[in-house]
Amino acid sequence: MTTATTATLRTPPARTGQTTAGSPAPAAPPALPSLTGLRWVAALLVFGLHVHNFGWFGGTGGRLVSWAFGAGATGVSFFFVLSGFVLTWSARPRDRALAFWRRRIARIYPVHLATLAVALVMAYTLAHQARPTAKQTLANALLLHSWWQPWWQTLNPVSWSLACEAFFYAAFPPLILLLRRLGARGSAALGALSVAAVLVLAWADAHHWWTHSVYSFPAARLPEFVLGAVTARLVLLGRWRGPGLEASLALAVIGYFLVPQVTPGYSATVCTIAGFALLIPAAAVADLHGLPSLWRRRRMVRLGELSFAFYMIHLLVLRAATEVLGKKPHFGALAGLAVTAVAFTVSLGLSWLLYEGVERPTRRLLLRRRRPSRQPGPVPARREAPVPARD
Repeated sequence: MTTATTATLRTPPARTGQTTAGSPAPAAPPALPSLTGLRWVAALLVFGLHVHNFGWFGGTGGRLVSWAFGAGATGVSFFFVLSGFVLTWSARPRDRALAFWRRRIARIYPVHLATLAVALVMAYTLAHQARPTAKQTLANALLLHSWWQPWWQTLNPVSWSLACEAFFYAAFPPLILLLRRLGARGSAALGALSVAAVLVLAWADAHHWWTHSVYSFPAARLPEFVLGAVTARLVLLGRWRGPGLEASLALAVIGYFLVPQVTPGYSATVCTIAGFALLIPAAAVADLHGLPSLWRRRRMVRLGELSFAFYMIHLLVLRAATEVLGKKPHFGALAGLAVTAVAFTVSLGLSWLLYEGVERPTRRLLLRRRRPSRQPGPVPARREAPVPARD
């Protein structure tokens, strides 16, 4: 088995095809299955964090869960960087902003509304769930709730990150235009500015420059998204210079376990931003060059496909379990593992139902192309054999 010590892409991937007129036209970029597999790891970290927060493990088991998943919130930061990379990688050269936003709405909104409905039912049927106001519900439905800190954890709490993503989507059309004009050096400079912005925001947040934490504030999370977009642009230009997959993974893991050493909240981003910004393009380059990648295995990719639905439903499952288990029961190791396994299995099963029953079919429905209406023409002299329809 060969390994790569440096993920250097000297030539951009082939992205040209041939139009009917004979002129070159952009083709779809190569698939990057390792990034889909990595999405599952990030979702699993968030799940472990919430199991830790619900206090299902006590004693030694609790300390082990805290050590392994206490920094699990950084999985959301990984999602933000990954989102910038994937959207830039798949950006269409002559795409219109409205078409782009339509595709993003079709991607996230069906599952968001489905889990929002579940959260509303839970709020009005379970004993220990807070009931939202009409304004909170509307803000959550419109993905605006993260802009007002007192509302960011209402209904389905994990949806706060979707409000950040919605802001990123709004900013993406001008961002991709800027990246295409900047070139490699300008894009690298923009990436450096993004890292500097993360450092400044973390310092200001740790020193309480603002009344509320900037952890969930969409504008404060934009630098992570921009950094992901920059790394994708450098890979596309064949100008990415970074460590290979193994070294990048090691740096990301080291950063993850440094999180307990900093002030809780936004400051954790400082520990992991470099590792994530190196790991994602390294995994992409591994896919492009056919290098070994654990994250490209079929089961990992399948779990990655379910990761968004899993992320959106798992906390509601854990909340529902508190009606039976109580708050912070601090079970022993075996009992804690048993209830965690049940919650994980239920969450994964529901994520499959959401993916197959909501996410995929509604996305196809919303993005279905309308066939142009046929104009009436002259009636043929004789009946012709029907011609098969083509998309």
